[in-house]
Amino acid sequence: MTRLHRAGWLLALALAGAGCGRHAGGSPEAAAAAAADAAAMAAEAAGLVPPAPPPAPAKMLAPPPGTFLAYEHDASVRLPGADIPAHIAAVRDACQQARFGDCAVLQIGQRGEPYPGGDITVRTAPAGVEPLLKLAGEGGDIASRSTRAEDLAQQVADTRLTRARLENEHARLLEYQRRGDLKMADLLTLSQRLAEIESGLQVAGQEAAQQQRRIDTQRLTINFQAIGTEQRRSELGQAFADTGAIFTGSVAWVVRFIAGVLPPAILALVLLWVARAWWRRRRRRVG
Repeated sequence: MTRLHRAGWLLALALAGAGCGRHAGGSPEAAAAAAADAAAMAAEAAGLVPPAPPPAPAKMLAPPPGTFLAYEHDASVRLPGADIPAHIAAVRDACQQARFGDCAVLQIGQRGEPYPGGDITVRTAPAGVEPLLKLAGEGGDIASRSTRAEDLAQQVADTRLTRARLENEHARLLEYQRRGDLKMADLLTLSQRLAEIESGLQVAGQEAAQQQRRIDTQRLTINFQAIGTEQRRSELGQAFADTGAIFTGSVAWVVRFIAGVLPPAILALVLLWVARAWWRRRRRRVG
C-alpha cells in the first residue's frame, strides 16, 4: 500500500468518525476538530507535510546593549588520559583557524603521567564559546562549568574622560603655539607638554582598545582531567613511586631529631652527675 493509499484510508476513516459523532449527538465543533486531526495525520503519512524544523540553537551569551561586561568562562572536561593531547590540539587548531569566529590562543598547558591532564585558555567571539566546549567534550563529558562577568563601565568612563581632557588640552596648546609672540623658552616648554599629552593619548587609546576587546570577545579556559579510574590508578602508582622518598625523609627527620636532642641530653646528664656528687659530699661533711 502506497503513502497516498494510506492517506486516503485515514481521511475516509476521519470523515466517517466525524459523521458518526455528529449522528451520535456530539457537538459539531468536536467532530470538526477530530476530522482536522485525522486529516493532518493523513497528510503527514502521505509525506505532504514537511517535518518540523529542529529547535534553534540557544542564543550565545553576550553583553546587553549599553553595558560593558567582560565575560569569562571556566570548564572542566573529563576524558581518557590518552585522548587529552588530541583534544587540546583540536581546540587549539579550531581557534587558530578561526573556525568559530575571531579567536586567539592565550595559554596551553599539558601534564603527562602520573597525573595526565592539561588546560587551554583562549579569547574568542561569543559565538565560539559553545562550539569550542562541544569540541573539547567529544568522547568525554563536561564535569563542570562556570561563567562570570566583570563590569568595565567605570574603567571605560575613566578612559573616555582622560582622552577627552587630553584632547581638549592638546587643542588649546596648539592654538597657543600658533601665536607669533612666544619666546624660545616658552616654545620649548610648550613642545615638551604637547609631547607628554600625545604620549598620554596613545596610552589611553591602547587602554580603550583593550577594554573594547575584552567586551567584544570572551575568555574561555578549559581544564582537561583524566577519568576517575585512571586518576586513582595514577595516584596509587605515584604512592608506590614515592615510597622510597617518604622512607628516606622519615629517616632524615629522625637523624635531625637525634642530632638536635643529643647534645642537650648529654649536658643535662653531666650537670645531674655533678649535682649528685656535690650533694653526697655535703651530706658526708654534715654527718
